[in-house]
Amino acid sequence: MSVVFPPSLQAGQRVAIVSTARKIPAAELAPAVATLESWGLTVVLGESIAGDHHQFAGDDALRRRDFQQQLDDPSIRAILCARGGYGTARIVDELDFSGFRAAPKWVAGFSDITVLNSHLLALGYASIHGVMPVLFHQAGGELALETLRRALFGEAFEPIATAPYALNRLGTATGALVGGNLSLLQTITGTASQAGFAGRILFLEDLDEYLYHIDRMMLHLHRSGQLAGLAGLVVGHFSQMRDNTVPFGVTAEEIIDRYAQMYDFPVAYGFPVGHEADNLALVVGQTVTLTVDEAGGRLTA
Repeated sequence: MSVVFPPSLQAGQRVAIVSTARKIPAAELAPAVATLESWGLTVVLGESIAGDHHQFAGDDALRRRDFQQQLDDPSIRAILCARGGYGTARIVDELDFSGFRAAPKWVAGFSDITVLNSHLLALGYASIHGVMPVLFHQAGGELALETLRRALFGEAFEPIATAPYALNRLGTATGALVGGNLSLLQTITGTASQAGFAGRILFLEDLDEYLYHIDRMMLHLHRSGQLAGLAGLVVGHFSQMRDNTVPFGVTAEEIIDRYAQMYDFPVAYGFPVGHEADNLALVVGQTVTLTVDEAGGRLTA
């Protein structure tokens, strides 16, 4: 399936910030709004910003209505998801993408927004896996923010290089990027939001999971056939991993390696993608080349 890329942003255009998952006060977004305005954009805060329903940014109906409004408004040229948490999968099936198909626009976010990244790719559209407004100004995140700006405005993809890693598997592969948060990729397996991995370069990250959960999810991807046919694998941040009183005995990266060893695609670890400040933007659906050699791993477009 060919992938459609929305038009690049231009100064003077309108963008919306919404929350499809956890609630967030509008005041927390003021620095991000100022940054977007400094890029020449006009910012619209959706109804879900300041929405409040238990943990959520409003109930499911409000969050769905807000996202739908931004999808359908032709003057909104990008939708930035304010933060992650949990909740996007609860609303995605009721969204109508017919207006979006007529006038595609960028959707950007990560973590729980993996649901939208994957759903859009399954529909044949690119989106951005990148830093969200609530995290725009975290210490050490300057490059992550710049890569988001570059992706939104259609500037050339800067190669991403990492140092050698003991678990790397050498090789070269070319394919479209797919992936995101491992927990969400498992959650959407077997649903309309599942995008095929075959022939593509999968990137993975996760946060705050027990090590045995990582094993269980990787086992699921293996047993469900989703790892078969991968062109390559990029492993990002696995942050704040937990363990039981009786240790699982290996790291998250070693768990992933156990399953990667069952296949013959190149694998690179230590990529700056995930729940750390250096969360560089990736365009889901973009064709890239993964090179893994003695010097480390590199993604180029």
